[in-house]
Amino acid sequence: MNAPGTEAQLRPATTTRAEDLSSLDLIRTLVGFDTTSRDSNLALIEWVRGYLDGHGIASTLTYDDSKRKANLFATLPAQDGNMTDGGIVLSGHTDVVPVDGQPWDTDPFALTVKGDRLYGRGVADMKSFSAVGLALVPEFLRRGLAKPIHFSLSYDEEVGCIGVHRLIADIIARGVRPAGCIVGEPTGMELVVAHKGKKSWRCRVRGFEAHSSLTPLGVNAVQIACSLVSYIAQRALQYRETGKRDDAYDVPYTTVHVGVIGGGTAINIVPRDCSFDFEIRHLPGDDPDAFIDDVRAQAARLLPDMQAVDASTYIEFDHLSTLPGFDTHDGSEITALGHRCNGTQQTGKVSFGTEAALFHDANVPTIICGPGHIAQAHQPNEWVAVEQVAQCEAFMRRLADQLAAR
Repeated sequence: MNAPGTEAQLRPATTTRAEDLSSLDLIRTLVGFDTTSRDSNLALIEWVRGYLDGHGIASTLTYDDSKRKANLFATLPAQDGNMTDGGIVLSGHTDVVPVDGQPWDTDPFALTVKGDRLYGRGVADMKSFSAVGLALVPEFLRRGLAKPIHFSLSYDEEVGCIGVHRLIADIIARGVRPAGCIVGEPTGMELVVAHKGKKSWRCRVRGFEAHSSLTPLGVNAVQIACSLVSYIAQRALQYRETGKRDDAYDVPYTTVHVGVIGGGTAINIVPRDCSFDFEIRHLPGDDPDAFIDDVRAQAARLLPDMQAVDASTYIEFDHLSTLPGFDTHDGSEITALGHRCNGTQQTGKVSFGTEAALFHDANVPTIICGPGHIAQAHQPNEWVAVEQVAQCEAFMRRLADQLAAR
């Protein structure tokens, strides 16, 4: 990403007020829907479908198995009626992370304007981007398009980029062939051309219960799990200190992280069960399968002592998710379009995963560019600067310039 000060040099400060934003009402509307990943997103999807229908734009929905969640795909056609060939996808996810236990100062599902910031769950990650695109639909239609603009709104991005698989499969089946995709994750409106890959697993340790006064007769699943967690932390340190580096990334090395752990039933019982979830976010040169093979080998070294106490003990690993990395090299047509739209020649790479990799792997060249910063995402009092939204609106209007009928 840009060095400190670069953005200010490229984009002089303005005094945009929240009430001057064309998208403010739509941001307020989208934030007002509680679309936490564990819940349905259908209320938001139906509202967007109705909004687009009011502008004469039909939407296609693809549902999850429960029919409680849906993706939406809609196309603003070119003036010649073309809806399938070329054009640009504006991609955003509808789900947000939970607010449980977070110390919010405002209602997270009611947009709050304070000075030069907008507060609410999803304003950075990533409802503001989608709201800006939707707010400019009347302008896109009025100006006329030489190539279509497609809207993609997905479910369950936050829990593994689940929904977008069905959306992409559907548009391929219907013969839609976009020329490119812009994923509006929060990048500070900087053009991002690559992100790391990610894999995650759950480790399940089965020990052997005993009274805590007789600990040698038991196998302590919590302590075994913590031994593996400590080993994973050592591997994380190795990646940081001696691993491959790419300084174009915001975190320039592969990272490993244990995010959830649980086990045991009482202080006076040697615990029978413990599990923990962990992930790797890897540079292209680091192999996540080699990492998990290494962790499995460490687990195998612990098993003989466990099973010497009881043969039913074990350590098992369940694969949870895979998100490939991606790299749209600077100099491609989609990055050139991104440069024209955001007004800079800077590009960056990020450590967080996005749906960009999945569009990219479906032969849709993709970049990432959206308002806000990932540091504000998933936090209590999540916020986006008014100026960031204004820059996104300017980006979308330049996109209209690029796609307008001549």
